[in-house]
Amino acid sequence: MRNALFGVGFFMAASALFLPSDLLAQRGMGGRFGQNQDVERVIPETYKLKGFRHGVNFFPQVQHPGVEYEAGETLTFDRYHTAEVMYEWLYRWEKQYPNLVKVWEEDRSFEGRPILMTVITNKDTGAPTDKAAAYFEGGRHSGEVTSSESVMWLMKHILDNYGTDAEITHLVDTRALYFRPQNNPDGGGMYLNTAQSNRSTNRPYDNDGDGLLDEDPPEDLNGDGIILQVRYRPRPGTDDRATMVADELDPTGRIMRRARPGEEAEWVVTSEGIDNDGDGRVNEDGIGGLDLHRNYAENWRPMPGREATGRGYTQGGAGEYPLSEIETRSVVVWLLENPNVSVANSMDTRVPMHLRPPSTSPGHERMYPEDLALYEYFDSLGLSITDYGRAGDVFHDYGARGSDDPMAGRPLFGHGPDWGYWYYGSIWYGDELWGGVSWGDLNGDGDVTQHDALIWDDQENGGRAFTEWASFHHPVYGEAESGGFHPKFYSQNPPIAALDEWAAKQALFNLAMAKHLPLLEMEDVRIQKGETEGDRTTYEVEVSWKNTGGLPTALRQARLVKVVREDRAVLEFDRELTTGDEPRVRVVGGASADSGWIDPGETASATFEVQVRGSAVVEGTVRVLSTRGGVLTQTFSMGGG
Repeated sequence: MRNALFGVGFFMAASALFLPSDLLAQRGMGGRFGQNQDVERVIPETYKLKGFRHGVNFFPQVQHPGVEYEAGETLTFDRYHTAEVMYEWLYRWEKQYPNLVKVWEEDRSFEGRPILMTVITNKDTGAPTDKAAAYFEGGRHSGEVTSSESVMWLMKHILDNYGTDAEITHLVDTRALYFRPQNNPDGGGMYLNTAQSNRSTNRPYDNDGDGLLDEDPPEDLNGDGIILQVRYRPRPGTDDRATMVADELDPTGRIMRRARPGEEAEWVVTSEGIDNDGDGRVNEDGIGGLDLHRNYAENWRPMPGREATGRGYTQGGAGEYPLSEIETRSVVVWLLENPNVSVANSMDTRVPMHLRPPSTSPGHERMYPEDLALYEYFDSLGLSITDYGRAGDVFHDYGARGSDDPMAGRPLFGHGPDWGYWYYGSIWYGDELWGGVSWGDLNGDGDVTQHDALIWDDQENGGRAFTEWASFHHPVYGEAESGGFHPKFYSQNPPIAALDEWAAKQALFNLAMAKHLPLLEMEDVRIQKGETEGDRTTYEVEVSWKNTGGLPTALRQARLVKVVREDRAVLEFDRELTTGDEPRVRVVGGASADSGWIDPGETASATFEVQVRGSAVVEGTVRVLSTRGGVLTQTFSMGGG
């Protein structure tokens, strides 16, 4: 029976793409909406997805207002940008700043799209791999596009201010800043080019456990380019159950609230679409469903239905196995190949808060106290810059939702911040930008609700975030209304009137963290002449260097998991001086000395004994090698009688 219902539903889903001309004229191509530049424009093209699905693989293409689909002459943050536009700017910057910017394709997505990366550093002061580094990523969750905008905002801010802002200039001269603005170009592309949205990748996935892939996505039934809410009155003779009433705070009747006990509900509220597979649910198995932020290798758990005993933990969206998704795997592999990164932030939206590990336990149970103290410092620093109101770990501060019990929490598995700390040993945040209702108590009732959001939209945003309820004929419910807050550019991301503010303040926190990267500076290379025996003279070479940055050259966790090597000093001489039966130079006891790791403000040193044959002056080089502190190089000379 399910297959028969599915067959009917699939036909309806496909046919819904070809809407009656009067609806198109009214809602997408002309009439009420066609002349307004502030609404979506459905264009006569389709956006195609890859991979086998039981549902449709193509959707009407939509041009959303406030989204830039072709790169203009200037990059501004009063609009969102597709991956193609962002990539165009990366290449423009590489051409405009050849000594500061390098762009490369790190990998290809599930659908074969480029995943580009950029590094900003002064090439004249050394290779990026020889410097302490930070990494900032956006676009992991396809619909949380504000994160990509914040990455682009930070890149532009750094390049615009290099050479005039002393701190930014010093940062670019001495460190390497890596950026991946769009980690999931498949999902981001679908989000910005259609009415559809999803959590992560476009890889087909069975969200509802019925053995079918992506068979019940939303339908834009009224052709306005948005998947809105739908409300209708209970139909006689059906099992429709109304749950909502008009919110008395809003005299216009636009917003609703859940009916209280004993109160008669008026409206059935659902999402725009139909029940394609006949299981009694609407839009429960849309495009994709795997969550890149549950696919990391640290504390990964299988998806529901895969755990054999029925008594263990599972994790929705986790993927077939840890790092099964190329978008996540490419991040992990690149970072392991570039272990000089001490600070990272891979960003999402919807809370907002500064979000960090642990994700499965209270921090004081598992983290080294000195590492936890650094995280708590950055929590406070972040709040002072962004004013988010919340900062802390995933398990308690996010999972317990404000509980006073320090042991209360809700675990997340396969989470990026956990991998970033426990496996990679870095300061790793997964910050959440924007929160939907983020404007405070505007109506003065002592609470922050959707009514405050509506007030802000009316007063500050020209009403662009809320679509007025409008009647249309639903193919199943009959007479219905569609409307509500914009699901993409209000509920999930800020409207364009607020985009620059939200992208900027998160970017400035990331910049502040980057300014705390370790920074090694050579203090002295002291040469002390010792005894002479025959034609051989012994010299003592003492090398000292200092960490003038804000972070140690390795967190305690990084030392534990051996993702870093001990800082060390190395003496190097011309090979001809150190080879043969009678070498001119011999370092007694070895030419390399480990020194451990150093905290901010501390000095490290290494002492070598060097034998020099003859009276001629010989030159050498001392190099200080630190996995996360970078490389220092200084020449010296000894000998001469």
